[in-house]
Amino acid sequence: MATKKAQNYDESKIKTLSSLEHIRLRTGMYIGRLGDGSNPDDGIYVLLKEVIDNAVDEFIMGAGDRVIVRVEYGNGAAGAAQAPYAVSIRDFGRGIPLGKLVEAVSVINTGAKYNDEVFQFSVGLNGVGTKAVNALSARFRVVSTREGRSKEVVFERGVLKSKRETEAKRGEAQGTLVEFSPDPEIFGEYAYNPEFVEKRIWNYAYLNSGLSLVLNGTEVASKNGLHDLLANEVGEGALYDIGYWRGDKIEFAFTHTNDYGEENFSFVNGQFTSDGGSHLSAFREGFLKAVNEFFQASYKGEDIREGVAAAVAVKLQNPVFESQTKNKLGNTDIKPWILQEVKRGVDEFLRKNPQAAKRLQEKIISSEKLRTELNIVKKEAKEAARKIELRIPCLKDCKYHLSDGEKGEFSTIFLTEGLSAAGSMVSSRDVYTQAIFSLRGKVENMHGRKRTAIYKNEELYNLMTALGIENDLEGLRYGRIVIATDADYDGFHIRNLLLTFFLSFFEELILQGRVHILETPLFRARTKKETRYCYSARERDEAVKALGAGAEVTRFKGLGEISPSEFGQFIGPDIRLVRVDIQVLKNVPEVLEFYMGKNTPERREYIMQNLVGDL
Repeated sequence: MATKKAQNYDESKIKTLSSLEHIRLRTGMYIGRLGDGSNPDDGIYVLLKEVIDNAVDEFIMGAGDRVIVRVEYGNGAAGAAQAPYAVSIRDFGRGIPLGKLVEAVSVINTGAKYNDEVFQFSVGLNGVGTKAVNALSARFRVVSTREGRSKEVVFERGVLKSKRETEAKRGEAQGTLVEFSPDPEIFGEYAYNPEFVEKRIWNYAYLNSGLSLVLNGTEVASKNGLHDLLANEVGEGALYDIGYWRGDKIEFAFTHTNDYGEENFSFVNGQFTSDGGSHLSAFREGFLKAVNEFFQASYKGEDIREGVAAAVAVKLQNPVFESQTKNKLGNTDIKPWILQEVKRGVDEFLRKNPQAAKRLQEKIISSEKLRTELNIVKKEAKEAARKIELRIPCLKDCKYHLSDGEKGEFSTIFLTEGLSAAGSMVSSRDVYTQAIFSLRGKVENMHGRKRTAIYKNEELYNLMTALGIENDLEGLRYGRIVIATDADYDGFHIRNLLLTFFLSFFEELILQGRVHILETPLFRARTKKETRYCYSARERDEAVKALGAGAEVTRFKGLGEISPSEFGQFIGPDIRLVRVDIQVLKNVPEVLEFYMGKNTPERREYIMQNLVGDL
C-alpha cells in the first residue's frame, strides 16, 4: 500500500501577516460575505456602514449634528469613473487627533472607542471597522480637521502612499472626511444599489433624532425616531395609534396590523440586529407581561404577538455580538431593566389611550378565536398526513439542522420543481447540510386566503412540516430556504407562488434574510479545451467572443438539463444566491394584490407592455 509523503513542516512554513494583509486574505472574518452589491448584506455596504457608524458616534457624543454622504451608484469596478472615490462621508464632529491619524485608520486595536469617557455607546468597539475599509479599498483617503489644522492621509490597498499636514482652510469646520473605493481585486464588478443605501441612511435618521444626513444632496432626518420608522413601515395598516416610549437607554414603538406573525426591527447602538438577540427577547417578554397585567388576563403570548409590529433600540456600553457583522446581540445581563422599562412604557400608553387599548384587546380575542379554529384544522391535517405516510414523501433531508449549532448554521433546503431537477440536486448536494424538497408543480395561489387554507393543502402542509414551521417559526429547521426553479415562464410563476406563500403567512422569514433565489447559469459555452458557464446574454456573448466562432452554446431552460456532475459546482462553495428582501412592509399587500390578485385590466396592460421575447 502506497504511503502518503509527509510535507516539509519547519520554521520556514510559519507566516506572520500584518493586520491589513490578514484582512485582505481572510475578508469574511471582518465583513462577512463579499457580493457585488445586489444583496443588502454584501461587503460594500458593510464598508459604507463602518464609516458612517463613526460619523454617527460623533453625533451621539454631542459633536456635530450633520453628516454628508455621497455614493456613486455606477459600476465601481470600473474604478468609480464618475468621481475620484466611490464613497465620501463627511462629519462635523471632533476630528481624529492628527498625531494618531495614520494609526487610527490602519492599525488594528487602535482607537478611542475603548475609552468609555470618549465613546459611551459605540457599535465599533473592536478597533477594526475603518481599518477593514482601508485594507479593502483600492483607494482610501482621510482628512481630519481640528484646532485650525488639517491632515490628509492617502492609502492604496492598505498601504500608505502620502500624508501631509497644513493649516485648515478659512471657514473649514472641524470634523473628518473619509473617501474610499472598494477594491475590484476583492469585490470584482460591484455597484451600490440606491434602495439599499437609502434604507440604511433612513435607519440612521430614525435612530438619531436631531441628526441630519445629506445623501447625494437630499436631506434625511427624523423628528420622532422609531415612531417614524414604524409609521413608514406599516402605513395605514396600523390597527391603533402607534405606541411610543423613549428612555435613557431604550426606545421602542409598537402597534398591531392584520398581517400574520410578528414584525420586529431591533437595534443596538444604531446597529440593525437582523437576527434579534437578548434585547429583543426581553422586549417581547416585557410586552407580554405588560398587556396581561393591564387587562388582568392570562392571554397567550402567541395571541398577543400575532400581527404585532414593533421597533426597539437600546444603548449599551459593552455590547456583545455573535459575529463581526453584529446581527445578533448576546448580552445576558440586560433582561431585567429592559423588561421593567418596557412594562412601564406599554402600561403608560394603554392607560393614556383607552381607544388603542380597546382595539388591542379586540385583536387579541380575534387571534385567540383564529388560533382555536387553526388548531382544529392542524389536527385534521396531521391525521391526514399520518394516514398517507409517516415521513414527508417529497423531502430528501440533510444531517445537520439549525438546532445543531454551528454545524447547522448554513443548512439549506432547496425548493425545486419536479423529479428531474431534484434528481440533479440530490446526486450533487452536500448530504450533511443540503436538503431537497420536490414540488409536484405549481402550488396553490395563497394570496387573500385564510391561514387555515394552507393546512388543508397537502403540498403546502408537507412543505411547512419539512421546514419545521407548521406550529410556529421557532421550529425552523434550516438556516436558508432557497427557491430553485427553472429559468422559464413556468419556473418564474412557481417562484412567485412560493414568494406569495411566504409573504402572506411567514413574512418574518424574509425579514430575517432566510429566503433566497438560486441563480444557475442560463448558457454553457464550450470548446474541446474550455467550458464557460454564463448567467446572462452579455456573459454568453463575451464567452463566445473569447472562445472563438467554433464554440458550442447550450441554453439551459430547465434545471434538469444540467447534469449532476455539472450541478455540484452551482450549489457548492461558489453558490450564487439572491436574498429576497422587503424594503417597506406597507408596500407588500399592494404588490401582492397587483401581481397575484384578480386579473385586472391594469395588470393585463402591464403584462402587454412588458412582454419580452423567448427566454
